[in-house]
Amino acid sequence: MNAPSGIGTRRAGAQRLGTWDRPKVQGGPVKQFIFTWFQPVVLAAMIAFWTFAPDRYATPAVGIGIGIAFKVVCLGLEWVSQRHASWRLTWKELTTDLFYVAVSYTLVKYAAKHIGSDAAVDAIKHYWNIHTAWAGHWPFLLQVFVTMFVFDFGQYWMHRAMHNWYPLWLTHAPHHYITQLNVLKGAIGNPIEIFLIGLGIGGFLDFLPRAALAAGGIGLAIDIYNHANIRFNTPRWWLYLFNTVEHHSLHHCQDYASTRCNYANTFIVIDRMFGTCVDDEAELVGQEGGRRMSIREQMLYPFLPVIDRVRTWRSPAAVPAE
Repeated sequence: MNAPSGIGTRRAGAQRLGTWDRPKVQGGPVKQFIFTWFQPVVLAAMIAFWTFAPDRYATPAVGIGIGIAFKVVCLGLEWVSQRHASWRLTWKELTTDLFYVAVSYTLVKYAAKHIGSDAAVDAIKHYWNIHTAWAGHWPFLLQVFVTMFVFDFGQYWMHRAMHNWYPLWLTHAPHHYITQLNVLKGAIGNPIEIFLIGLGIGGFLDFLPRAALAAGGIGLAIDIYNHANIRFNTPRWWLYLFNTVEHHSLHHCQDYASTRCNYANTFIVIDRMFGTCVDDEAELVGQEGGRRMSIREQMLYPFLPVIDRVRTWRSPAAVPAE
């Protein structure tokens, strides 16, 4: 069982941005154009939709629909511009991924609604009579950006803690036993970890409800590629500002010490601020040489120390040899 220790074998910032060997998209000029500008164009489209769409379209249901449709599109792009053949989606992987997606949309979402950070923030604001309605008068896109950045800042420190404190690592470790990356892999993990990584304090600011929806939709247009088996000719400015599959594949590499970098989910610039960004990538992912965890093991993993202790207590005492 791997436990957090050391700083890691790769020195943060040792690799200069864009200087490592990143193979380009193979194909004609049309394909080159599409896979060079797809990410920025989709991001601009998301910003435009959530900023200007009529209120009857800017709803949670529409946001969920856009998210599902976008993931389906990106799953298709994995076959058009594949990053690594070893990450190619199989029926076994797809079935497992869909199970975890269902858990995220049901069990984790239910827990987050009733005992998550939003419920806790609402209780604190009610008890202390805290009002921040003035935040709802900020420019709309500023509300969206602050929502995204504050949440990702909290995710950064939670994620970093998961790699540095053993009890939290037990919840996060199953996510590092995935043996390939694709669009749905972000949902893979123990439900406790998915719940913890979703905690935030953004609810203390009473932004417009539409700002939260926009933050989710715009964030999706950045985060979705972190686990995607898609090769893009990603612009250097995107690599500087945002987390990418390059950064995140290194975070998932088989060398545990080297996974302790690139913690932010959306803004890799947060890692740059705190010296934990490494501009590099990896193909071989997973732990223990790429061992694939079963669903049962992923669900039980955080409790293994307790299970082992109980088994030790229940085992018969060794009988001295005569």
